[in-house]
Amino acid sequence: MKKFNIRKVLDGFTAASSSSSATAQPGAPKENDVVQETLQSEHFQLCKTVRHGFSYQPSSMAFDPVQKILAIGTQTGALRLFGRAGVECYCQHESGAAVIQLQFLINEGALVSALADDSIHLWNLRQKIPAILHSLKFNRERITYCHLPFQSKWLYIGTERGNIHIVNVESFTLSGYVIMWNKAIELSTKTHPGPVVHISDNPMDEGKLLIGFECGVVVLWDLKSKKADCRYNYDEAIHSVAWHHEGKQFVCSHSDGTLTTWNIRAPAKPVQIITPHGKQPKDGKKPEPCKPILKVEYKTTRAGDPFMVLSGGLSYDTVGRRACLTVMHGKSTAVLEMDYPIVDFLTLCETPYPNDFQEPYAVVVLLEKDLVVIDLGQIGYPIFESPYPLSIHESPVTCCEYFADCPAELIPALYSVGSRQKRQGYSKREWPISGGNWGQGTQSYPEIIITGHADGSIKFWDASALMLQVLYKLKTAKVFERARGKEEKPNTDIVDEDPFAIQTLSWCPESRMLCVAGVSAHVIVYRFSKQEITTEAVQLLEVRMQCEFSDVDSPDPGGEQTPTPSTPGASSSPQESEPFAQPPAGSNSSDGPRDNIPCLQLRSSPLKQFPGYQVELVIQLVWVSGEPPQQITSLAINSSYGLVVFGNSNGLAVVDYLQKTLLLNMGTSELYSPSDPYQRQPLSPRRGRQPSGALCDSNDGSNTSEDRCKSPTSGSTSPCNSDDERKQRFIEKVKFKSRRFSKTVANDFAKMSRKISSSSEQKPDLEHRSQRWCSMKYKRRFCCVKDDKLATMMTVCRILSESSSYAKDNSFTRSRSSSVTSIDRESREAICSFCFCESFPRKSDSLVSPCLLVGTTQGFVMMVALSLPPGGDQRLQQPVGIASCGTMVRLKGGILTMALLDAAGTLLPPSYEPWYDPNASDEEKEKSRKRRPASPHLSQEGQDAQFAVLCSEKQAKVVALPSQTRIYKHNITETSFVLRADVVQMAGANCIACFCANGHIMTLSLPSLRPLLDVNYLPLTDMRIARTFCFSNLGQALYLTSPTEIQRITYSQETCDNLQEMLSELFTPVETPEAPNRGFFKGLFGGGAQSLDREDLFSETAAGKASRSLAQHIPGPGGMEGMKGAASGVVGDLARARIALDERGQKLGELEERTAAMMASADSFSKHAHVMMLKYKDKKWYQL
Repeated sequence: MKKFNIRKVLDGFTAASSSSSATAQPGAPKENDVVQETLQSEHFQLCKTVRHGFSYQPSSMAFDPVQKILAIGTQTGALRLFGRAGVECYCQHESGAAVIQLQFLINEGALVSALADDSIHLWNLRQKIPAILHSLKFNRERITYCHLPFQSKWLYIGTERGNIHIVNVESFTLSGYVIMWNKAIELSTKTHPGPVVHISDNPMDEGKLLIGFECGVVVLWDLKSKKADCRYNYDEAIHSVAWHHEGKQFVCSHSDGTLTTWNIRAPAKPVQIITPHGKQPKDGKKPEPCKPILKVEYKTTRAGDPFMVLSGGLSYDTVGRRACLTVMHGKSTAVLEMDYPIVDFLTLCETPYPNDFQEPYAVVVLLEKDLVVIDLGQIGYPIFESPYPLSIHESPVTCCEYFADCPAELIPALYSVGSRQKRQGYSKREWPISGGNWGQGTQSYPEIIITGHADGSIKFWDASALMLQVLYKLKTAKVFERARGKEEKPNTDIVDEDPFAIQTLSWCPESRMLCVAGVSAHVIVYRFSKQEITTEAVQLLEVRMQCEFSDVDSPDPGGEQTPTPSTPGASSSPQESEPFAQPPAGSNSSDGPRDNIPCLQLRSSPLKQFPGYQVELVIQLVWVSGEPPQQITSLAINSSYGLVVFGNSNGLAVVDYLQKTLLLNMGTSELYSPSDPYQRQPLSPRRGRQPSGALCDSNDGSNTSEDRCKSPTSGSTSPCNSDDERKQRFIEKVKFKSRRFSKTVANDFAKMSRKISSSSEQKPDLEHRSQRWCSMKYKRRFCCVKDDKLATMMTVCRILSESSSYAKDNSFTRSRSSSVTSIDRESREAICSFCFCESFPRKSDSLVSPCLLVGTTQGFVMMVALSLPPGGDQRLQQPVGIASCGTMVRLKGGILTMALLDAAGTLLPPSYEPWYDPNASDEEKEKSRKRRPASPHLSQEGQDAQFAVLCSEKQAKVVALPSQTRIYKHNITETSFVLRADVVQMAGANCIACFCANGHIMTLSLPSLRPLLDVNYLPLTDMRIARTFCFSNLGQALYLTSPTEIQRITYSQETCDNLQEMLSELFTPVETPEAPNRGFFKGLFGGGAQSLDREDLFSETAAGKASRSLAQHIPGPGGMEGMKGAASGVVGDLARARIALDERGQKLGELEERTAAMMASADSFSKHAHVMMLKYKDKKWYQL
């Protein structure tokens, strides 16, 4: 038997109670059998697609000069590979250890990575998704440096112990040839030389290996004779070594900021010692030490002086100076300051051969948060303009939105206005990293990503075809005054840092209207225009919002005051109507609380607005009696209605951005009443005493002729026909009873307040057709409208505040409505979701009309009806009507998304106004300014014409309209909660896509809410993911995986199947340049480069086997993975058959290897047994 709950009956909670029931309403399934759902589980598959942005925490870099591919390793074990614009790839080491060094097998389509966990890996780059072919894990020694000579298969590995091991990169096996540190240094040396910090072979003699130890010792090792030819000693530690291409000299960089140049035939002392940034003393003494030179490169040219490029080495007295790259060319020295610390740099040269003139043409500088390429071929060393989307983190990303399948003309329009924002002074040459080829995908629909940033900027990105390119950047902070110094920083900020940071945004792609909300409780409305304008004064609307539940007023020391009837709708000057209220400029004096002060100061000087997004209106929430405004939690804009709505923990506000007026400013609790809000004043109570006679006077003469900037009540001059005696008795009754904190008294007060409000509004002014409301409350609210000529305070409502002037110690709260009790929810219920729609506001309606769905953090969904005046000039003169229709349904958890479907299950998008240029001529405006007509949904008797799709943090429901009957419900999660949910279009149908905090990504069919996909993808490890995760149409989604990178994923089976074709190719067949010509005399007298057959030195037959305990070989899955990926193309069946054969062959090969290993083990055991037998063969029993 169902438990009877008297409280729910008394509070009229039957609607929510029925919605929580698991049984469907009678007759509903029959009606919904008509909806044919085409989406099935086979349409969904989850996989990562591409990653955009700058590599987070970079640690190393390498460049293939033939393929022209750049590789970057990070401290988290990630690899990013870059080619031409649009060619980029991401892969990850499973261990997650930092990448300490990268080495390309030049023009071979392979890459060797060395990690901090003492492992090296061979990556195959000949497949679209690189994979590891081999791995080698060192067990007893730590890897410090690697070197792979050009066109060699033998990799030199230096260790922390000072030894050098040699690895065959083809088989990833160790050679028995080892260079031990004690043989490399002099026998008389008593100390360990330290780790190996450099290895390189002589450019002119491959048989001579140059080894640099940390202590300052450099050894020239003869590989053939297995001994040291020369040793070069210096007192300071070595950081790097660079050869001259002729192989006769090399340069070392040291920890004291010096560069030493050595002749290989004169090891006694360096040929030259210079301190590039040191002060040279006049008395000939040694220069003062500088910071270490971390890296130096020595590159020669045929026609001029050589280049010497180095990082670090600045003087110690340059405290606070940014990191610098120094380019020394002949007698000139250029110091190039960088924005971030330098991680590594590489000099790009024309030839891959080390024994030829290098001809450097660019320097790639890897910074902690940027990648810079410097042009060495032009005067002044300008930088190249980067084609990669590396500026995502230029300012930290605070919000993100993803729009797939946008209008086709949007991207060209944004690109045209964004191209004018490009910086000047870049190099005129083409980007030097130009390898790879674009993918051949069939995905052709336009995609746009919008990112909001901490500095108030908004960036629009073209994300079509798995690429990312910035289109346009909007700086919202330009409309505000900036503090020049810390002492000028306004003390009204509600955030210590980044007061302009973007909190949320709402964008209509069709009309190009943009609305953004910032952390300083401000909202800015933008229009898109192709023409430049200058705005003398930005339109400002100040809104006063505060939750009544936290308001406690001080008692009036002057005693009881006689209330005076208010005159609603009359505009008054603040001086006459509100002697104690603060003017719009606010008050911030030390003897009183801040009041009516916005957190940011609007720009006072004229604002030059370039083509692109231009400010239409600025809305700011103000301080109320010393309390800062609450941050905005939800936002929506509709171009067809000309409205913007935003909400926070205090309530919601609806603004007409066409008339620049505040239409509605209502507390959350007041939305629950089904009565007309024009007959029941929506309030945001205001603290402070209200003296007698301080109410509005209808004849104060403060009305202006600017009708379009007035509030909707400003046209009425009829007084309220309220009974003073009845009001006074009512107030005294409330004063007496409210001290008992009685819930009954609160409800009585609310009911009597509504009755008095309705009785006082019996004579509306029909001439002005202005809808007015007046509610007997104990608070009041107002808004301020500012423009270039006037700063008039428009009083939206005048409410007596006597009933709370005595009750500072009494937390008197009223019930929210007759249907919802205040015990059920917290007092600080916030608005968290909006949806403009054309629907049925009430159960009795048979025709659709403009509506607004409002969702709260407590799971309530309310319907608000909108009454729009006709278009044209009447739209700018007549007010918009708003009526609350009460609660429609309740869900568990806060509301995340809402949408409407028609009876056939087709998504009904909000109506919009096609874009027109606001600065164009009137004729052009009229051609394009036509509201998109909404389809007229008729509801016959007893039938529903729409479905409302509602999704919260815990569950999803589908409600039939206009009957407001729940027909489907699905509990998404019980143990976790949904972070992001969107109603998206996919494969010609609609579904709900959800991302939960436990990492699950789910999709539900519509309208039946059948689970279609549930994958445990990514657990919530960072709030950044929760803040930026968003779904889009056609199976696309993204999130910010690090502060600098965007990860795009797909949940579409079709996209996953075509992913191989869509991805770009890194490796392209390119002929290796010819080796330099030795010349006749060099060939005759042996002056050219001498080659070395390393196979004769390092092979197993020559050097023997290495110790098995030194390193462990781990075969990688790269070969099979690459072939499986290639098999998803056109010839899939044949390729899969080949793969099966290869896999069988691979398994047979592994079996053969294991058999051989067992045979070797048995042979070894036999040998040991034979040795033991020979040892004890001739011994007697007493000799054992």
